[in-house]
Amino acid sequence: MSTRTDQAAAYAPYALTALRIIAGLLFMEHGTQKLFGFPVAPESGLPAVLSLFWIGAVLEFVGGLLIVIGLFTRPVAFLLAGEMAVAYWMFHAPSSFYPVVNGGDGAILFCFIFLYFAARGAGPYSVDGSRSRTL
Repeated sequence: MSTRTDQAAAYAPYALTALRIIAGLLFMEHGTQKLFGFPVAPESGLPAVLSLFWIGAVLEFVGGLLIVIGLFTRPVAFLLAGEMAVAYWMFHAPSSFYPVVNGGDGAILFCFIFLYFAARGAGPYSVDGSRSRTL
């Protein structure tokens, strides 16, 4: 006889997939804003090519896309977690200790979500998952 916990655990791969896709799409949106001015251009304007902000935008767009499809998820997620840690400590933390005041909530959440993906992987519903079944 299965327990409710067992029944809920059966949905874990779907929950991981949903979290991965939504986090990746949200992260991509930050990249499209900075690279293409879509859906709205940043207040400071588009970053200069090869500037720190431009490199971050490329990481956000390309890394977010790779997270969405679940390709190279562990190394990409680890890199993106690092980017978010740097973003928090360089741009948010200096203005205030409290994330609700310094606007760093998103950077912290993305950092730890990506650390989870780096440890857990993309799951079965991903390019990585389908590649591991064929190897």
